[in-house]
Amino acid sequence: MITLPAERPADDPAPPIVADYYAGLATRTLAFAVDAAVINAVVWFVGLVVALGLSLLKIPEEIRTVMAVIGATLAVLWTIAYFAYFWSATGQTPGDRVMRIRVEDARTGTPMSLRRGFVRFLALVLAAIPLCAGLLMILVDNRRRGLHDRIARTEVVHVPAAD
Repeated sequence: MITLPAERPADDPAPPIVADYYAGLATRTLAFAVDAAVINAVVWFVGLVVALGLSLLKIPEEIRTVMAVIGATLAVLWTIAYFAYFWSATGQTPGDRVMRIRVEDARTGTPMSLRRGFVRFLALVLAAIPLCAGLLMILVDNRRRGLHDRIARTEVVHVPAAD
């Protein structure tokens, strides 16, 4: 059973540290896996539709290469927009909802701005580059924050189940 602290006052910088309040590495990894599946399903579906449509036309190889680069760029932009939007709108991506966790501003407990969502995503990529060392910080931080959480000033907390 997860015990959550009471609502925090506006002047309180952080909630008290409660054993199961902050989401750990395993829960966050599973949520990320669900999000990766959603992102890839959309990219593959769109790619399939475009490929089927283009299969009816004779297109030079140079144009196919340019179109592949454009498609890859759009896939990266879709991924960035997916995370930044969901983190800023409700604090939860679909994967976070499945795992009942939420990303929130570490000072206010509210969802972050779209700009900070973008910064958090870039910081997440940065944290993953050196053999995921920035993510391993989650294992030793008392509020279970990784490098990306520290840079974006966020925390990931469990959401109580609706009764």
